[in-house]
Amino acid sequence: MADFRRILLNGYPVDVQRDGDELVAGDGRRVAAADATHLPPSEPSKIICVHLNYSSRVDEFMTKLPAAPTYFQKPVSALNSHGADVVRPEGCKWLNYEGEIAIIIGRTCRNISPDVAGDYIAGYSASNDYGLHDFRDTDAGSMLRVKGSDTLCPVGPGLVTDWDFHGKQIQTIVNGDVVQDASTDEMKWDMHYLVADIARNITLQPGDILLSGTPANSRTVYPGDVVTVQVEGLGAMTNTIVTGPTPIRSDVGAQPSDSEEVQSTAQGGDWEFRGIRAPMGPGAKHYESTVDQD
Repeated sequence: MADFRRILLNGYPVDVQRDGDELVAGDGRRVAAADATHLPPSEPSKIICVHLNYSSRVDEFMTKLPAAPTYFQKPVSALNSHGADVVRPEGCKWLNYEGEIAIIIGRTCRNISPDVAGDYIAGYSASNDYGLHDFRDTDAGSMLRVKGSDTLCPVGPGLVTDWDFHGKQIQTIVNGDVVQDASTDEMKWDMHYLVADIARNITLQPGDILLSGTPANSRTVYPGDVVTVQVEGLGAMTNTIVTGPTPIRSDVGAQPSDSEEVQSTAQGGDWEFRGIRAPMGPGAKHYESTVDQD
């Protein structure tokens, strides 16, 4: 395996390779990994994310998986990097972490089988699919602002090649406490399946990113919290939550909300009505439980 990264070196984006605790540029310059200003490991034309995939998350939502994966898209303007701040806009309060593994495409990919999908993957990285659930009521179904607001897609610290995704541990750590802890063996649809599924009718380009789902226990984080996603073999990506300098404008658009639906998603199993009734709100029909009723 090799760990390739993109950093700012003397003010310029430079591709480097990790050598122990140092990052080495092609011209031989070295910088300590801990001191480097990291950039996202690729420049995608699109970021595509799977909804539910880990069995523990499915159980937590008290639902069932569909027959095939469903997806949403984050705009590339949401892309962020290891060591950078994640911004919670002023006036919002339901920002949740979702530790995930990013698949980074290495070759133009269209209409392939899962058996050969690995040949089109450049490598993998840790990622965090942050959700700003204050907008869940108004963006039900699309999740555009929920998942696509600026800074809500950190990926990093690097791109690791030749990584075997089977049986790997993924953890999310908030202020030193492990809050998500799972194995990739929980995934219903593995990395190769996801790439092949999307590439049936969407051409994937080099650098494109697919996020592969999160395990149970996504919860709300707050300004000042330090959040790390650590994946066995891929390293650890850390970000700090901060409050944005300006509030959400009130003279246009729907405003952040605090409905039962918002709280049920943000608090997960901690929601007081979990298992008693489905959340109620403008977008509830998109998230109804499919667990068999008595």
